[in-house]
Amino acid sequence: MKITNHHSAPKKIETRGLLQRLWMLSYGVAVVFLGSCSLLPAKTVDNQQRDTQAQNTTVPNPVIVPPPIFSSSGDPNFVVKVVQQVGPAVVRIDSSRTITSRVPDEFNNDPFFRRFFGEGAPQPRQRIERGSGSGFIINSSGQIVTNAHVVDGADRVTVILKDGRTFDGKVLGEDPVTDVATIKINANNLPTLAVGNSDTLQPGEAVIAIGNPLGLNNTVTSGIISATGRSSSDIGASDKRVDYIQTDAAINPGNSGGPLLNARGQVIAMNTAIIRGAQGLGFAIPINTVQRIAQELIAKGKVDHPYLGVQMVTLTPENKERIKKVAGDRLNLTADEGVLLVEIVPRSPASEAGLRVGDVIKSINSQPVTKIEEVQKLVEKSKIGTKLPIEVERNGQIVQVGVQPAPLPVRREG
Repeated sequence: MKITNHHSAPKKIETRGLLQRLWMLSYGVAVVFLGSCSLLPAKTVDNQQRDTQAQNTTVPNPVIVPPPIFSSSGDPNFVVKVVQQVGPAVVRIDSSRTITSRVPDEFNNDPFFRRFFGEGAPQPRQRIERGSGSGFIINSSGQIVTNAHVVDGADRVTVILKDGRTFDGKVLGEDPVTDVATIKINANNLPTLAVGNSDTLQPGEAVIAIGNPLGLNNTVTSGIISATGRSSSDIGASDKRVDYIQTDAAINPGNSGGPLLNARGQVIAMNTAIIRGAQGLGFAIPINTVQRIAQELIAKGKVDHPYLGVQMVTLTPENKERIKKVAGDRLNLTADEGVLLVEIVPRSPASEAGLRVGDVIKSINSQPVTKIEEVQKLVEKSKIGTKLPIEVERNGQIVQVGVQPAPLPVRREG
């Protein structure tokens, strides 16, 4: 559906179309919510001889530093101990949902079709879609967290423990914006996972993933934290509001919702996504985020996220040059940095407050912003129904706008 802006003249509509195309081109990564590698040249005999000579000239008895993956525990088999400790708290989640195919309206509404086909007119057809994922127990009385996409639209959820026991699961709530869901099973005295602090994680730390990839139950992989604070736009998932942890621990479909653990066996994130066609690029939701969302889902069954109703792109010299080449004098873009608004949703808080396509956000609540990730974080921290002061540059002038965030309307897949 094409969105129009009643504030824009025809020339502005052309500019808005340009800005929308620029915004869409900014996200080209295929993310799978749940490759290639370079080979080093083989050593020649000459290379080996040079290496041997170099070794002979080194200082005798060098200090051997243990690899970082061992240094925190001092035990090269720490993965075994962690798996034995936490494995029983990791579960498999099977889900199924009924999909009903829609009969075209002409068969239902047109008398000609009804007379022609009679009783043989097409009828709605149903099929069952099945999926499988992972989860982990956060409360001994049967509360479990997983990814929202694992249970989205499910008619039935089955939870299978490592010891083989099977339970019907009740979905307490889903939050598609962060991809977190909570489930309850009727059981007590269950094993649970100890929780770490995802705010203190550092690249290079050893991690362990446990889950059920491709239906292979209780699969264990290990690696390191490759990076922290990967924004949703960094990985091509701009509809999410999460700063992801990146890991090279192998993650595949079916790992979704399973725990990412540190060397002490504490859960520090929930595995959720991979980039299609890549290797060693897995992403997980920090456990601090998972806990916050899970608590709201258990208490209220939903999470309300503040919403402005804008689409935006970070203004870089490259983006500005591209806009100038195509838009010419149709857009008076004087700012060199900030966040450029490329679409305003009609009847949204942003539209009602007077924000316009082509505005460049300079600050929110008196805090300067230069990237869309910074805008998203500040909006997420704002309060629904309370005016949020936003400073924008418009046609070379600074304009103050007060926007009152509303609850984010969540679109669900059919």
